[in-house]
Amino acid sequence: RAHSQSKKATMSDEEVDLEVQRTDAGSSHTYPEQVGKLNVGKYCCIKGRACKIVSFSTSKNGKHGVAKASITGIDVFTEKKIETIAGTTSSIDCPNLARAEYQLIDVQDGFMNLLDSNGEEKNDCKIPDNDVGTNIQKQFDDGKALMVTVLTCMGEEAPVGFKEEQ
Repeated sequence: RAHSQSKKATMSDEEVDLEVQRTDAGSSHTYPEQVGKLNVGKYCCIKGRACKIVSFSTSKNGKHGVAKASITGIDVFTEKKIETIAGTTSSIDCPNLARAEYQLIDVQDGFMNLLDSNGEEKNDCKIPDNDVGTNIQKQFDDGKALMVTVLTCMGEEAPVGFKEEQ
């Protein structure tokens, strides 16, 4: 959110118009973590993508270096497998993840009409082309009332689960 403020500044005998822009710092999309502290089930960024670690192994340090970690992750949005190797003492970016529950109101043209707990509508969430998306559409078509879990991280969001409303 940018806020604009105009000020008149005087420098000696001149008047100068200054335009000052302020923006919210916002929270960072990632935070650094030491590779050696990661394990299966945690999240990290591999090749710029947010991934859930499914395989993590370390090799012994060699004659001239530190131990290496072999990390395999599944992209949280595309479900593709991504691998990397990094020194266990080096840092790696880890995504800040946010999950939110929404009530599914309607589905139109591949997009879900969702309602949060404050009654705010969300209409920009696309049904994913995976098992979760297929099951959401099927359950909705069967007339079931659903709560959809939406994962948001690194500027992207996608439904990652759902349950029938109680």
